[in-house]
Amino acid sequence: MGRSHRPQRLAEEIKKIIGSMLLTGRLKDPRFQGMIAVSGVDVSRDGSYATVYITSMGYDPSLDLSESEKRDIMQAFESSSGYIRGELGKNLKVRHVPELIFRIDNSFEYGKKMDALLDSLDIKPAEEDEEEEEDIEDIYR
Repeated sequence: MGRSHRPQRLAEEIKKIIGSMLLTGRLKDPRFQGMIAVSGVDVSRDGSYATVYITSMGYDPSLDLSESEKRDIMQAFESSSGYIRGELGKNLKVRHVPELIFRIDNSFEYGKKMDALLDSLDIKPAEEDEEEEEDIEDIYR
């Protein structure tokens, strides 16, 4: 039996709808501060649960949000989940709107830390590699 693509299509629709709600300001909780985006959605096979991954940055992208600010954003999503599910029910063509589970996506912060770590290594590009690439290009001309 083939694997259904329905959960993936449903996840994309949920991501698009919640993203547009954030963009148009339909979520009016003052705890939604800074730049907040839906980075991904995972829907269970049976469609009963959807994990929504939230990425948030302050107004200054170089500064990370504090844990209390992240907690406030998560509380805002938890308190707005009923409204969000209602809007999903109006816009999705499904019998049962999935239960929403919100999680902070820390991959952006992790990527920044890895980038800083790689920059701190201070590795210079090897001139030998560049010379080898030029020799290989000369061979194929």
